[in-house]
Amino acid sequence: MVVSMRLPTESAKRLRRMANRHGWTPSDACARLVEEGLRRTEFAFIDFRDTPAGRQACIQASSLAVWEVMQLVRAYKGDAAAVAKHLAWPLVKVQAALHYAEAFPKEINEVLADHHALDLVALKHMLPQTVEFAPKRPERR
Repeated sequence: MVVSMRLPTESAKRLRRMANRHGWTPSDACARLVEEGLRRTEFAFIDFRDTPAGRQACIQASSLAVWEVMQLVRAYKGDAAAVAKHLAWPLVKVQAALHYAEAFPKEINEVLADHHALDLVALKHMLPQTVEFAPKRPERR
């Protein structure tokens, strides 16, 4: 659907700068911002942020994207209460991630698939400071 709108001059300039930064047209940027705004009003605790992997749905007042919470949910075999305890969050925040992921499974599953496709070599190419973490094993006596 085509919708035309009037923006104050300064807002239009900011929209154009945002579009340029992301390689979008102003029309694409406007459509994305409207969609994100609608999702924010429809889903509690959801926000959107620019990340090295692009704009992502994140949990408000945290550093985690929804897909990262879903990765924990899978690791805890769907036990949202265990994830909430792990994160020291109220259960409602984990439930918010679950509801968002249910509504937009393709978006979340694509990011999860991309994440799982990365190995240490690929990470080092993207993030040169990456080092492999290996916990020290206690010495046996």
